[in-house]
Amino acid sequence: MEGRLNVVVFMALMFVGAMLNGSSAQTTHVAGDSIGWIVPPGGDIAYRTWAATRTFVVGDIIVFNFTTGMHDVAEVTKESYDSCNANNPITMSTTGPTTITLTSAREYNFICTFGSHCILGQKLSINVSAASVAPSPQPTTPPAPAAPETTPSPAVPATPPPAASPAPTPMTYVVGDSLGWTVPPGGPIAYRTWAMGKTFMVGDILVFNFSNRQHDVAEVTKAEFDSCNISTTTTAPITTGPARITLSSAGENYYICTITQHCSWGQKLAINVTAGTGGSAPAPSSTATPPSGSAPPPSSTVTPPPSSGGLTPSTPSTPTPPPPPPSNSAPSFAVAALPFTFFAVAVALFN
Repeated sequence: MEGRLNVVVFMALMFVGAMLNGSSAQTTHVAGDSIGWIVPPGGDIAYRTWAATRTFVVGDIIVFNFTTGMHDVAEVTKESYDSCNANNPITMSTTGPTTITLTSAREYNFICTFGSHCILGQKLSINVSAASVAPSPQPTTPPAPAAPETTPSPAVPATPPPAASPAPTPMTYVVGDSLGWTVPPGGPIAYRTWAMGKTFMVGDILVFNFSNRQHDVAEVTKAEFDSCNISTTTTAPITTGPARITLSSAGENYYICTITQHCSWGQKLAINVTAGTGGSAPAPSSTATPPSGSAPPPSSTVTPPPSSGGLTPSTPSTPTPPPPPPSNSAPSFAVAALPFTFFAVAVALFN
């Protein structure tokens, strides 16, 4: 009895610890990361991209970094968010930085109420899900009694291994999403923000949406990317949009528009490509030949009785003894093992 009480107390302590750990696990998100809470270059795509790379749960915290007197942050309804209507906000904070705790599982909508800041893209919408509950610890069970020895079963042919899983399908990324491939307002931060949080692998595809004769796209070296100088490049730009480029090698990839001044104004993209199986064909499935089963038993040929002709006396054959009756040892053994099973259960309960 004392042993069972100890088990119950131990399970209760484990459950309380799990609940405390689950309640303290919260994540702090800085809105926009390094750009902070400002009028973003290129419109609200910066904050939409930032939110798409994160998971928000009840208990998490969002920090809005802004300069007091130049911005504010207000939580509003979905209708006010879409129309940038700052009347009757749910909450309002005018002092930066502002820390907001996500207290319920729902959609949150935040805007800046200064002038045209919301219309210019200083707005953030996120979806908050319920906090995950840590799984409760499994109860400790007493050891099962030893199984009685049995006659080994005949060997079963091994199951062949499953066929190799096919390689993942390559991903297709539209550069800049709805912004497209253009001169972004505010400089290259728009494309840096777009690439943030994405995983590019060999075999994936980039789609550059642009109008012919207004833009192009060329893959360049890091030096050419940094200086926007393509005088030494040997790569011809793609001048017909939309342009589809398959990522064929791992490492840093750099793309710019070669139209005059477009690269300097921010029409440039740098991404890191990791080695993967995005574009490779799946490996052929190797199905192992299962081992052959045991040889079939030899066929039993019944010898016909000798002819009973009257000329030659036949040698009297030795009578074949009848086959032994089927063994009843297994049921007898199971009955004999019952007392041992009851004894083992009793020991487990009273320890």
